[in-house]
Amino acid sequence: MEIKLIGKKALVGGSSSGIGKAIAIELAKCGAEVTLMARSMDKLEVVLKELDVSFGQQHEVLLTDFNNYEKHKDNLKGYFSNHNVDILVNNTNGPQAGDVLSKDESDYQQAFDLLFQNTVFTSRLALPYMKSQGFGRIINVSSMTVKEPQDALVLSNTMRTALVSWSKSLSNAVATEGITVNSILTGYFDTDRLNSLMESQAQSRGIGVDEVRQQRIASVPMHRLGDPSEYGYLAAFLASEYAAFLTGASIPLDGGIAKTIF
Repeated sequence: MEIKLIGKKALVGGSSSGIGKAIAIELAKCGAEVTLMARSMDKLEVVLKELDVSFGQQHEVLLTDFNNYEKHKDNLKGYFSNHNVDILVNNTNGPQAGDVLSKDESDYQQAFDLLFQNTVFTSRLALPYMKSQGFGRIINVSSMTVKEPQDALVLSNTMRTALVSWSKSLSNAVATEGITVNSILTGYFDTDRLNSLMESQAQSRGIGVDEVRQQRIASVPMHRLGDPSEYGYLAAFLASEYAAFLTGASIPLDGGIAKTIF
């Protein structure tokens, strides 16, 4: 099976590093024209140079900060005023770690804007063109914690669960129009984000980061962390014609760590 996305345009959030970068690289390898979206121009320009252009693609960057919701909306409105996308990858940086007693109303509001409102707003902007073409792929980068919440990630648990529920509703609403909506439930991948979480955990527990890392690895049945490129492979499949009958799904990509079967 060879995945071909030639002629498709993709907008990939959080694509200056980690999972977002890996997705952008794989979509470009399959022929898609990619717009990278993140808040660091220096990092975006580095990734831009790594994207495959063997199919004549002209990739772009969109500089924006997901944490500034109102400004981010303006940036997206400007982008969609002269761009269309066939493939939308909703991926942002995560909110700060912390348990339920350490967060107040403002923390929840910020996390809501970051993880829920940003995705809803971007998806609504992308949908009219997708509907007109009878083709669209919306892929949400979520987390395994929607199935098994982690006490130290209460903001992420809560908002990502809401988003997965909304995504299921959206998938049903657009199912007859050639548009699919799927969420990937992310496990432990070797990224800067995970390293940051492990550093925070190590500090709070008074142990070394290496010890925390080894504990994480030991908890995964495959006894390793995920490689971000493996994430890109799944995203490319979901973006392709091969996944035309797959929608409304929440797909674990976690090396088998989730204990639940539903």
